[in-house]
Amino acid sequence: MPTKPTETIAISEFKATCLAVLERVRRTGTSIVVTKRGEPVAQINPPSAASTGEAWLGSMAGSATMTDDLIAPASATNDWDVFKA
Repeated sequence: MPTKPTETIAISEFKATCLAVLERVRRTGTSIVVTKRGEPVAQINPPSAASTGEAWLGSMAGSATMTDDLIAPASATNDWDVFKA
């Protein structure tokens, strides 16, 4: 999947239009680099699906299988020191 090109914006312009810039990043999914005197100082990225909580609950449903008895002891009771006299 090709990455989207990153836009740059001067810090003064970002300060004046912060809310609009953040909305544009969310809507388009394109990252924006904020610069100060031409040098990058921050990068604004769209949220990932994991950080927004989309499809988090139940996302692993059906991905595990039980291969043994869940309630049975892990080993035989005669292997335990507490039962030995």
